[in-house]
Amino acid sequence: MRTISHRELRNSSSAVLRDVRAGEIIEVTNHGEVAAVLIPPSFTSYERLVAAGKVRQPVGRSVDLRRIRRTKSGSTTADIIADLRGGR
Repeated sequence: MRTISHRELRNSSSAVLRDVRAGEIIEVTNHGEVAAVLIPPSFTSYERLVAAGKVRQPVGRSVDLRRIRRTKSGSTTADIIADLRGGR
């Protein structure tokens, strides 16, 4: 990820936008603080979250959730939610 100042963005916006379109992620700073992050529009929502640092990519082996056996509960979904919320 490259970091540029708002002045550099203003002075060479065509080149910066060309780099973003080519897949580069660019942080734009204003007075030394990040004011914006330019992300290619082709990124999926998940890729945008990863690029923004809001989620992490999984490390190691993935889990096949279809292999987890189902179990029955004596409680209803509403009872479980109420319990989690402290309503009981």
